[in-house]
Amino acid sequence: MRTYRRYLWRTLSLVVFAVVAIIMLTALQRHLIYFPSNEQAQVLDAMASRIGLQAWRDNEGQAIGWKTPENPDARYRMLVFHGNAGYALNRGYFVAGLQQLGNQWDVFLFEYPGYGSREDTPSEASFTASAKEALALLLADNSNPVFITGESLGSGVASYLASAFPDQVAGLLLVTPFTSLTDVAAHHYPFLPVRILLRDRYDSQQALSSYRGPVAFLLAGRDEIVPTALGQQLYDSYNGPKWLHVDEHAGHNTLNYDPRAPWWVKVSSFLEYLGSEQKL
Repeated sequence: MRTYRRYLWRTLSLVVFAVVAIIMLTALQRHLIYFPSNEQAQVLDAMASRIGLQAWRDNEGQAIGWKTPENPDARYRMLVFHGNAGYALNRGYFVAGLQQLGNQWDVFLFEYPGYGSREDTPSEASFTASAKEALALLLADNSNPVFITGESLGSGVASYLASAFPDQVAGLLLVTPFTSLTDVAAHHYPFLPVRILLRDRYDSQQALSSYRGPVAFLLAGRDEIVPTALGQQLYDSYNGPKWLHVDEHAGHNTLNYDPRAPWWVKVSSFLEYLGSEQKL
């Protein structure tokens, strides 16, 4: 009888723990996904000025990110969506890497709602809606091809835009991407029904199934956040022109972004050639 009671108590304890964990995951899941940093607009303006960037504003005059100064010699535009932490100005390495290639790239660092000085609540819906507006703004501005970089969580936003604007997005650079956020969550929480509970899914594999432009993939070989296998799976499943580089010794946040790293030239050449060819 005592053995039975102990077994029953342990079983009930596990059930209660599982129920509490599910309730917490359901209620707090976005706090486990999004880690925004916030700052006053004037502070961000000063930071941007120090690294040679300007505020990028929408048609209502609201700041939606940062951009390199207008360059009449530029032939291509890169729209950058960063990962789930910090804010856009933390990603100046994308500007430095592209600009050291010459004067052909204009770079736009998009800021998510709820990050930096932008208001609203971070979510897949708010990110994709504002990202569509930003891309439409670029497309209406001039005819230079628009490429998109997506870093980590931003790869889900970039993939979504490629599916929504397949004929307007010239190409993608996906950095530490994943098949879907549910796959990442299932890897980290295998004991919870995350595939049922997760509201923000960022299904890049599904999104890219309707896109045929060039896609460059940059993976970290020792990625402790987004398993490298998920990025490899996304690469393997993509049916359009593709290029892959795996930084074998890098973790999720230790990729080599030095502007002198050889992969910058290779990515730029791959995207410029195939992306421009696609638009002819």
